[in-house]
Amino acid sequence: MKSLPDPYPIEPLTKPPNCTITVPGSKSITNRALILAALAKGKCTLRGALWADDTQMMVDSLQKLGFEVAVEPDPTEECNRTITVVGRGGEIPAKKAELYVGNAGTAARFLTALVALGSGEYTIRGDARMHERPMKDLFVGLREVGLEISPSNHLPVTVRSYGRLLNRQVALSARQSSQFASAMLLVSQPGGFEVTLTEPDGPHGYVEMTKRMIATFHQDYFIEPDLSSASYFIAAGHLTGGHVEVTGWPRHSLQVDGRFEQFLPPPTSVSRMRDLGDSIMTLSICALFGQNPTEIVDADRMREQECDRIHAMVLELEKTGAEAEELISGYRVFPAKPGQLHGADIETYNDHRMAMCFSVLGLKVPGIRIKNPGCVSKTFPNFFEKLEQLRQ
Repeated sequence: MKSLPDPYPIEPLTKPPNCTITVPGSKSITNRALILAALAKGKCTLRGALWADDTQMMVDSLQKLGFEVAVEPDPTEECNRTITVVGRGGEIPAKKAELYVGNAGTAARFLTALVALGSGEYTIRGDARMHERPMKDLFVGLREVGLEISPSNHLPVTVRSYGRLLNRQVALSARQSSQFASAMLLVSQPGGFEVTLTEPDGPHGYVEMTKRMIATFHQDYFIEPDLSSASYFIAAGHLTGGHVEVTGWPRHSLQVDGRFEQFLPPPTSVSRMRDLGDSIMTLSICALFGQNPTEIVDADRMREQECDRIHAMVLELEKTGAEAEELISGYRVFPAKPGQLHGADIETYNDHRMAMCFSVLGLKVPGIRIKNPGCVSKTFPNFFEKLEQLRQ
C-alpha cells in the first residue's frame, strides 16, 4: 500500500464518472473459504481471494496451525491472490500455536471455533479494540461442546481442546454477531454437533452466506468481488449522475450488499438485520442527498464492530454540517439543504468503512479530509487509487 498524506484530502468530482472499476474479493467470502479449504480433504484453490489485513491474518494463522498454504498473484486485481490450501479433513496439524488476529472479527471468531477440532493449546489475541469486542456467546457455545477457554469472555484467551467434542445441540443467536453462528456452523459437521439459531439472521444475511458456502464449496472456488466495497463506487455514480460499473458483479450473489442498488434513492427506513450489511453506511451518505429522512433500524451490532459505528456516523456527519440523530439501535439521517454541508476532517476511529463512506461524501462536498486513511488496508488497500479512477 502506497504512503498516503494524513489527513487525506478528497477532491470533488468535476464531472460525472463513466467508467468500469475492479474491486478486490469479498473479505467475508474469502475468510469463510479459507476455513472450508482447511477443513476439506486435499488441495483447494481459491481464486480472486482478497489480500488485505484481515485475510492475511487468517492465512498467517492457518500456517501457524500447520496448514500448507501457498499464495500467488492474481492476474486481474493487485489486491487479490490465488490461494492454495491443503486441507486436512478436520484435523488441526499443530498441537500448540499463538495466533494474532488484529481487529479482524471474522478471523477471531472462525479461528477460535476451528481450533476446537484440534488436540492441544492455542492462544488467540488481537488488538485493543478486538479485546473489547463480543466473544462471550461463541465461547459459551464452544464450552458446551467440551472446550476449555480461559481466562475471560473476551480476547486474549487460551483454548484447550482434546481431540473430541461432545455430541450436542448448540443454540445461538445471530443478533449480536452473525459471526458466532457462522463460526459454529463451519466446524459443526467435522465436530459432530448441531447448531440451531434462536434468532435467525434473515434470508440474505451472513449466516445464510455461510450455509450456502458449506453446501456448495468445492476444491476450485472463485471468490466474488466485495460488494460492500463496490457500494462506494455505485454511490458515486448515483450522487453525481454518472455511471460506474463494477467488474464481475455476480448474478446471484452470496452477499447481502448485492442488493445495494435496490435501496437507491434511500427509503425512509432500512434494516441492518434484514436489508443491507456494511453498505448501509454508504447509504447513509446517499441519504444526505435524498428527499426524505432515512432511519437505520435493527442496527445494534453496529455498536460492536471496528468502532461504535452508530455513534461514529452521527458524530462525523454532524462535523460536516449534516443533521443526524443517534437512536438506541440505529440512527436517522436528514436530507441536507443547499449549502448546508461543508468540509471537515473526518475521524475514522481506525475503521476502514468510516474512511471509505466519507470519501464518497468528499466527491460531492469540498474540503473533506480523511484522517488515518491507511486504515482501509483492512479490506481494500488500493481504495484511494480506485477512487481516482473515477476522474478518468
